[in-house]
This record gives sequence, structure tokens and C-alpha cells, in this order.
Amino acid sequence: MDISFTTPALIFPAVTFLLIAYTNRFLALGSRIRNLHDRYRVNPDDVLLGQIKSLRHRVVLIRNMQACGVAGLFCCVICMLLLFSGWQLAGKIFFVISLLLVLASLGISFREILLSVEALTLELSSMENKGKTPLSALLCSCST
Repeated sequence: MDISFTTPALIFPAVTFLLIAYTNRFLALGSRIRNLHDRYRVNPDDVLLGQIKSLRHRVVLIRNMQACGVAGLFCCVICMLLLFSGWQLAGKIFFVISLLLVLASLGISFREILLSVEALTLELSSMENKGKTPLSALLCSCST
């Protein structure tokens, strides 16, 4: 299979959008961490501590997502340079490496999303445990 100079160029928009999405997740997470830190200083709580631990792990995952995405883009650029120079085999190898790095980035992203859902579940359960009326109970009382 031969790849042309334009084949690796197709990855550029996808990786660019991924990196923007990852950066937005990182910024939102940073804001959330600062908020939880302030809340924890005022009122130390095990639930907040659990969320902070989860956020610490998620920050590492986002860093790794971004690193794999950037490395994938870097390998893609090297691939294009190699193809431009006429080195087809080396270009193919770097193209495969760039695809694998982008795939790894997506896999790490999926894991971070799962952790995000766990953190939201923890927060919802803490609200229910503090005596707040669950949404299902409110819905039932409204229909009767």
C-alpha cells in the first residue's frame, strides 16, 4: 500500500480538535480543583477528599492524553517530511506510529471520561446521604 503526501495531512484537523478538547477538559478540571480546594479548607470532608484524589488522577490522565496527541502529531509531521523526501517505508512507519499514538490518546481519554462519571456519581451519592430529597422522590410526590 502506498500513501501519498496528503494521507498524513488528514490527521491534522482531527488531532487539532482533540487537543483543543483536551485543553478545555484540563482548564475545567483546574477550575474544579481550585473550587474543591477552597471548599476543603473551609470544611474538610471525606467526600471532597475523595473527589480531590480522583481529580489528581484525572489531571495525570489528561496530561498523558495531550502528550500522546502531540507525539502523534509530531510523528505525522515527520512522516510527511519523510514522504516528501521520497523515503516511503520510513514514512509509512512513522504514519503507523502516529496513528497508534492518536489511538492511545483516545483510549486514555475514554478512561478519563469513566473517572469523571465516577466522580459525579460520588457527588450525587453524597447529596443523597446528607438528607436531601432524591429527584425520584420529588417526582413521585409531585404526581400524587
